[in-house]
Amino acid sequence: MPETAPPGPLVPETEGRRAPSGPEADGLLTALQVLRRLDSGPRGLTESEAERRLARYGENVLPAWRPITWTRRFLRSLRDPFTAVLLCLGLISVTVAAWGTGCVILLLVAVSCVLRSTGEHRADRAMAALRETVATTATVLRRTDPDGPAAGPREIPADELVPGDVIRLGPGDLVPADVQLLRAAGLRLHEAALTGESAPVAKYPLDAPDGSRPGPFAQPHMCFLGSSVSYGSATAVVVATGPRTRFASAHGTTARGRDSAFDQAVHGISWTLIRFMLLTPPLVLMAGAALHGRGLETLPFAVAVAVGLTPEMLPVVVTTVLARGAARLARDHRVIVKRLPALHDLGSVDVLCLDKTGTLTQDRPVVARAVDAHGRDAPEVLHWAAVNAWWTLQLAELPTPDALDEAILDEAGDADPRDCDGVAALPFDPVRRLATAVVRRPGRLGTHTLVVKGAVENVLERCALDDAERDRLLDLAAREADTGARLLAVAVAERPARHRDYTPADERGLTFLGFVVLRDALAPTAAEALGSLAHRGVSVRILTGDHPGTAAHTCRELGLDMGGVLTAPDSGGALAGLDNGQRFTTLDPGRVLTAEDIDLLDDAALAEAVRHTTVFARCAPEHKARVVTALRAQGHVTGFLGDGVNDVPALRAADVGICPNGAVAVVRDTADVVLAEKDLAAVDHAITAGRHSGGNIATYLHLTLSSNLGNVIAMLAAALLLPFLPMLPAQVLVQNLCFDAAQLAFAYDHPSPAALQAPTRLQPRGFLRFITAFGLLNALADVATFAVLLVSTRASDDAQGVFHAGWFTENLLTQALVMLLLRSTRRDGTAPGPVRHAAAALAVIGILLPLTPLGPMLAMTPLPPLYYLLLAVVLALYAAALRAARSRYDKHRTAVPRSA
Repeated sequence: MPETAPPGPLVPETEGRRAPSGPEADGLLTALQVLRRLDSGPRGLTESEAERRLARYGENVLPAWRPITWTRRFLRSLRDPFTAVLLCLGLISVTVAAWGTGCVILLLVAVSCVLRSTGEHRADRAMAALRETVATTATVLRRTDPDGPAAGPREIPADELVPGDVIRLGPGDLVPADVQLLRAAGLRLHEAALTGESAPVAKYPLDAPDGSRPGPFAQPHMCFLGSSVSYGSATAVVVATGPRTRFASAHGTTARGRDSAFDQAVHGISWTLIRFMLLTPPLVLMAGAALHGRGLETLPFAVAVAVGLTPEMLPVVVTTVLARGAARLARDHRVIVKRLPALHDLGSVDVLCLDKTGTLTQDRPVVARAVDAHGRDAPEVLHWAAVNAWWTLQLAELPTPDALDEAILDEAGDADPRDCDGVAALPFDPVRRLATAVVRRPGRLGTHTLVVKGAVENVLERCALDDAERDRLLDLAAREADTGARLLAVAVAERPARHRDYTPADERGLTFLGFVVLRDALAPTAAEALGSLAHRGVSVRILTGDHPGTAAHTCRELGLDMGGVLTAPDSGGALAGLDNGQRFTTLDPGRVLTAEDIDLLDDAALAEAVRHTTVFARCAPEHKARVVTALRAQGHVTGFLGDGVNDVPALRAADVGICPNGAVAVVRDTADVVLAEKDLAAVDHAITAGRHSGGNIATYLHLTLSSNLGNVIAMLAAALLLPFLPMLPAQVLVQNLCFDAAQLAFAYDHPSPAALQAPTRLQPRGFLRFITAFGLLNALADVATFAVLLVSTRASDDAQGVFHAGWFTENLLTQALVMLLLRSTRRDGTAPGPVRHAAAALAVIGILLPLTPLGPMLAMTPLPPLYYLLLAVVLALYAAALRAARSRYDKHRTAVPRSA
């Protein structure tokens, strides 16, 4: 056999992760053409040729999963903007000999990186325990002599398979590579790992593929790595292995393509503050040199001012908040957060995209009713369907009943199908699309009864009906199918008893009995979880591969608002792309948008359509990703819940990728959050935990940045007005340390219930408005304190020491007031919490520290009693102003409607 390289998917090693692109991998060739292109045959490869191909193209293994080391995570966390700025400020402080400031800042950087790295490393270790394995052995046909007969089938390690190998599949086998079927008998595969759909899929060889590209998983003659045989058997030729399989092509795209909502918001806020920090030190230096003749001796103070604007504890507080929230989720609800910022993104989610199967439904159908030819209830139809299911399962030696037969047997209950004696069975065939059981009924000696069950069209064409009656029954079935039901037709026939085998030719002249109507069983927690999500301001989008009617009916049963679809005014109700700038209007409320409709819309039109459409049916992977991308383009923070390889593009496109523990490994690698079960209630718990964490982070940022900005403005003003430094670098450091320690309380705070009822989003512009308004208010309080100090220290011998002590005390007291009064919009009880304790401690330190022996060590002098009296008046006015400003801010924010 020649040693030429097979074409198509056998690409060079440098392209190992690329998806297969040859016609044999795409399923466009006949079985004979595939065998010729792969230089193989029905008897398989020879051992020597298989060894050569294995050496040349590598083992049939997926790309190795390499966990990120703790050290690498630590170094990667330094790329966070705030962390990088703090690191630079710490190094600058050390350079200018501000050792205390530099050491504290560098310590905060190290603590933040350690906390973040440890949390994510712990999540990775938990995920490693959940990883699944693929097939370990395969049944292959190989020959020792090129001209000799085929050897018998034997088991080999699956990683030794090569393209061109001929393998056999049986019940329970895992498909070890991408293959094209040569022969099959009643083959059905579970493709949930690839598509997320739980129902087994019929697979059969095609004499001549039609050349269309319906999507790889929709091709009946192609089977892919990651699927498993439900029942039936097959012989197939391997067309792609290892990194060239479609499973591996998805595995190679697990990296996130764009920043999440949290990353974007933090970067926006960070760069706004970085600009302030870069501008502040030069201003201080220039002002000191121009007005007071100071030189580089003011550099430590300038660095201290920049540090004062920086929320030094931000990385520590954010990491602690997220790590505590992730730990609670893992402990209480068995939800693993792999990427800590994803917890905040969960709290920001306002649109959740999910599949129907296994989320809104239970991955299994249930019998709704059985009806006769006129639509009336007919229990005998269900009985005969159960007889067919039972004896087909027994006589055909199927390993397990399929989901439809299992639902029929469960519903039959007391109507025992074993009251008949089984004679023979013709199992389900994907070409005939029906199954037949031959039974002997009690008291019917010399007669056999054929019980036929299957697809409506295939059963009706074998029944003794005239055309008008057949058309009427087809219309009746179509009306039921439009409501989202699955129908099986049931028919019987009496035949004289015989000993020879029954064949499909006997399935003629049947008597039609009726239909068995099945629907997807609703998940018991779905309706309640959907209501809870709606109450929290999270709208749901259903992205499914199911029939539009099935998806729509399920959503209506659960009370999910179907919304509407955007159509062009002149299109007569048909969907089209934007035409000459026409605006789209909602003309058809409740319509389901299908994959064909999505293909007709350009990105701009789709971005408008997703605002009003709830259900997207017949979706391929690229359609799901387009819908998610369109939602993000509309400014929504989007979560996606999926479990199949076909969900990987959408998981990557979403702000937060969510999957259940039972998802395939590549999906778990891609997702940010892993649920113990595919349950919407768990998603609701995760969103609540995300809002809890996001509320604490937002509160911390509001308070810290406004207070810091006010202090910096006051410092700059004092530096211009006073002949001495308004505060020594050591005093700035101690003040920052006290406030930083108090701010850690936000990591343990409980936000008000109102904060959990709406998505928590970090909006840079909103933060800038808030910190500017309240920062200026804080600066006014500081300037008023300057006047108080001038009045109360005129008789003092050490005006500079008194000024330092007075401003130090006022700064800590005003920051304590800010922590109490700006903490939340609504009171959540009078019980003391961590923030109240921290504010009280901050106030005590501010009052007592100048009076202790530490005061003189920090160049601070005890303050006169008059100062405290005047300061109390300033603080009372400041507190009243804070309350009034916060009330006005809340009213203005409430008056602005949130986007849907």
